[in-house]
Amino acid sequence: MSSNIRLPKICQHCGNEFIAKTTKTQYCGDNCAKRAYKARKKKEKLQNAKPIGKQKIEYRSQLIKEKEFLSIKETCTLLGASRMTIYRQIKSGNINAIKLGQRTIIKRADINKLFQS
Repeated sequence: MSSNIRLPKICQHCGNEFIAKTTKTQYCGDNCAKRAYKARKKKEKLQNAKPIGKQKIEYRSQLIKEKEFLSIKETCTLLGASRMTIYRQIKSGNINAIKLGQRTIIKRADINKLFQS
């Protein structure tokens, strides 16, 4: 049995008017249906993808967690403190640091001891 239904509709993809033969038809033709499908899949992929900035932060924090010796910048990131705060703690003797040329290196164990006291 064929349907005698003829409904004027507007294509959900291109916006053109067309005559639909069923009540569920959304697109004027096969090309618009395929393009809408591809656009939907692209939108889903973009929503599931993490922003680059967030990926970088997660990667850096993962590297910091694995290191035994940290720089001042990494210590700041780990503790959520400013550079001056870290330098003040080094000067007061709360954090032991070692100078290697221009770099200041802090042992992770010393940072852990800071919070165990």
